[in-house]
Amino acid sequence: MRAFRFGVDCDVYTNRKALVVHRNAPLTETGRLRLARCVVEDGWPLRRAAERFQVSPTTAQRWADRYRALGEAGMADRPSRPRLSPRQTPTRTERRIIKVRVLRRWGPARIAHLLGLVPSTVHWVLTRYRLARLTHLDRATGRVIRRYERDRPGELMHVDIKKLGNIPDGGGHKTLGRQAGRKTRSNVGYSYIHTAVDDHSRLAYSEIHTDEKKETATGFWQRAQAFFTSCGITVERVLTDNGACYKSHVWRDTLAAAGITHKRTRPYRPQTNGKVERLNRTLLEEWAYARPYRSETERRDAFPQWLHTYNHHRGHTALAGKPPASRVPNLTGQYS
Repeated sequence: MRAFRFGVDCDVYTNRKALVVHRNAPLTETGRLRLARCVVEDGWPLRRAAERFQVSPTTAQRWADRYRALGEAGMADRPSRPRLSPRQTPTRTERRIIKVRVLRRWGPARIAHLLGLVPSTVHWVLTRYRLARLTHLDRATGRVIRRYERDRPGELMHVDIKKLGNIPDGGGHKTLGRQAGRKTRSNVGYSYIHTAVDDHSRLAYSEIHTDEKKETATGFWQRAQAFFTSCGITVERVLTDNGACYKSHVWRDTLAAAGITHKRTRPYRPQTNGKVERLNRTLLEEWAYARPYRSETERRDAFPQWLHTYNHHRGHTALAGKPPASRVPNLTGQYS
């Protein structure tokens, strides 16, 4: 009768909601106890009990042995960590790693070289103690950079200028090789990429100019504001660095006439304007140095298409893999 009762109980058990146990455990603690009692108290053969509870005979043997030795207490989960870890990094070494990281703000490779360790070991220690990545730290102060995002488009615009060396006709060292490229790189000048990025949507407007004078920067902003207005975005505030063009009267008067508040970053704190700084890095990687251009004209001709792809099609990690256009319903050409 007892064996029959446990057979019924087993059917009921399979329909119950499973308890929270180790994700690889085939049975809950209740199931282990029932399996062990079937074997130890009711005399079930191991193979029969294993088939009934859908586990291997080895597993059935293990739980039966634990029940004989410890009773119900033996059915609980045990930690998977070994009792001894002879190859674990010594505590003193871990402290030295953390000390170097906090004081010097070095990465795993440099710390490993200094302490005579393997970079993977240093990385494991830093991860174990949940030390912030270097990209999340202010290198000057060591403080974690506070991430933020404005609630609506236009609430804050990030504006910046990126200086970029021109490509000589015929190509530079990426096309001709380093030795030949040295002969063509003199007196080719620079390009200045003026960029405005919306904080909320990451929608970008950008132009390439030959200088960063106040008149050029002001004219760029007027066209950028017209672009954002055409997208249904009303600009409220603009954040720039402390460049001379952004401290000029013409820049100040242009923003004031449009009812826009101008804010400047703290000196030597480019991360405050981090969204446009990150876009600058992206355009260098995905456009400026993405392939060996044969001339500056060829590279500039490729820029409008890249910018369109960035705004309309390129997934953004901060937007859950969606492009900036996904946050601007009125953006024209969204599906082109």
